[in-house]
Amino acid sequence: MTGPDIRRRCITGIGVFLLFIMLTPCTVYCEELQAATFLPQWVPQSQFAGYYVALSKGFYQKQGIALTILSGGPDSPPADMLSDRKTDFTTLFLSTAVQLRAGGVPLVNIAQIGQKSGFILVARKSSGIFSPQDLNGKRISLWPAFQTQALAFFKKYRIHAIVIPQFYSINLFLEGGVDAACAMWYNEYHTILNSGINADELTTFFFDRYGLNFPEDGIYCLKETLEKRKDICNAFVRASLEGWQYAFDHPEEAVDIVMTYARQAHTGTNRVHQLWMLNRIRDISLSRHEDVPMGALSAHDYQTVAGELKSNGMIDEIPSFHTFYTPCLGVSR
Repeated sequence: MTGPDIRRRCITGIGVFLLFIMLTPCTVYCEELQAATFLPQWVPQSQFAGYYVALSKGFYQKQGIALTILSGGPDSPPADMLSDRKTDFTTLFLSTAVQLRAGGVPLVNIAQIGQKSGFILVARKSSGIFSPQDLNGKRISLWPAFQTQALAFFKKYRIHAIVIPQFYSINLFLEGGVDAACAMWYNEYHTILNSGINADELTTFFFDRYGLNFPEDGIYCLKETLEKRKDICNAFVRASLEGWQYAFDHPEEAVDIVMTYARQAHTGTNRVHQLWMLNRIRDISLSRHEDVPMGALSAHDYQTVAGELKSNGMIDEIPSFHTFYTPCLGVSR
């Protein structure tokens, strides 16, 4: 065989090889993706922007996960869905998760997104409420499922309030039926402002400023999921944190993505509200302390929450911090 023939065959062979490489990586990559499901604890909104962004931008796929985000809301209770193994990952408030773990549900926190509590009490100054002591004898509406933090606040400041059940809307407060109401800073508080009440007409009690910081949204899975699929847990947290960072750095694009999911779910929200929510989620997700990076759960905050749950008879024993919290990616404790 002559030199030119050898060169032609080599070039042809290289060309075929390169064509094979160009055509096959997607197929091979897709075959290596591992399926996983994630359930936000409520309907699509900017409270979960990081996860929607991570899916939209391909961050989960980049980490080897074919992720399906399930529909959250009242018909899909995250605790039940996780316990029944109908989802691999979900988000829960820390106080809820501690109660579940103490009650025998073998869940673990693999990343803590919220670092500060967004749960607040809102009161009208016209009701004469300016300090915690001014809440004495007042009618205050609280969500039945999330009273522990407020009750701890009442106990700390010896407040004897008339507690009224509060459900999905803030209307009872808006119509003057109660003197104060519970609200999420990133949600109901903005609704109150949009109703025509100015911020300077309100007194707000941020519980974290009164020594009662109850971090909220964390990422949870079952213990068996962590043991059997540690690589997927690491990958899920890695992609989710990348999604959150991208959302905080590109809020307008992130809200575009959230609104797509919100419209599909017919939530009836609007862009202005979702942008407010994302900015407030950023405020409560970025740590107050340099030694607690986003994704880490503070042992001090955990003991605060668990201790209040126990003192209020919500749990009998405090689960061990080091069994409850098993950070992925080597996040510092």
